[in-house]
Amino acid sequence: MVADSTLTPFVASDGDHIVIQDWPLEAEVALRGVVVIVHGLGEHAGRYEHVARRLNQWGFAVRGYDQCGHGESGGVRGGLPTDTRLLDDLADIVDSTRAHMAKGTPLILLGHSLGGLVVARFVALAVRPVDGVVLSSPALDPGLSGFQKWLVAVLPRIVPDLRVGNGLKPQFISHDPAVVAAYQADRLVHDRISARLALFIATTGPSTIAMAGQWTVPTLLLYAGDDRLVNPQGSRAFAAAAPAQWVRAVCFDRLYHEIFNESDATPVFDTLKAWLDQRFRGPRS
Repeated sequence: MVADSTLTPFVASDGDHIVIQDWPLEAEVALRGVVVIVHGLGEHAGRYEHVARRLNQWGFAVRGYDQCGHGESGGVRGGLPTDTRLLDDLADIVDSTRAHMAKGTPLILLGHSLGGLVVARFVALAVRPVDGVVLSSPALDPGLSGFQKWLVAVLPRIVPDLRVGNGLKPQFISHDPAVVAAYQADRLVHDRISARLALFIATTGPSTIAMAGQWTVPTLLLYAGDDRLVNPQGSRAFAAAAPAQWVRAVCFDRLYHEIFNESDATPVFDTLKAWLDQRFRGPRS
């Protein structure tokens, strides 16, 4: 028996609405911490149901939310109203989550792809204190071609809200055909990206890697060695620059981008559980 997940509308600081999904623990389960999931480009928090349920089994309450322009939240699909909107929204979610947590309960951010980039930037800039970070195939290096770099440099100055296809190829999210089919059939998944959002991705990754040497938050970096959607070199560069006492990096050589959705994701979940068990045994006194 597991507790039902709940969807809750939330008003962001700019007045737009964000949809939050909570996966709470059963009342009799001891709470070890709260994990906030930040999804990737073009998708939504509901795709992390299986990740949330696994975390529930390990004693973690989970909260996810649809980022601006994604899922059931407000905003133009794939748009980005301001340069800092994604960071501002995460700050709002962290503040709201903290307000309902008992003092001393760890709060951990888990970000995938674009969400991993948002989380990494959020922590690098110390927007809000958090107790731990999990980065899943973070978009620290989008692997842009020379022409794409030129477009990103030019278009945001001229037409920042122009939206085009994001170029992500669904067949490379996972080796599991069922995962790919579900992604393609999901009505909440879209393939749009604005010039401003593309610029955010292109510039934020390198600037975050440049700050990795000052990292002071316990972090687990999990990334796919055979990633065809973001360049795994971004994760390698971040891991090489970050202090080893704070960042543990694990590469899964043969996996595609969505490491938690792969045909055999057991090693990924095992690595996550071992790290959580080591770092977060329970609420601090």
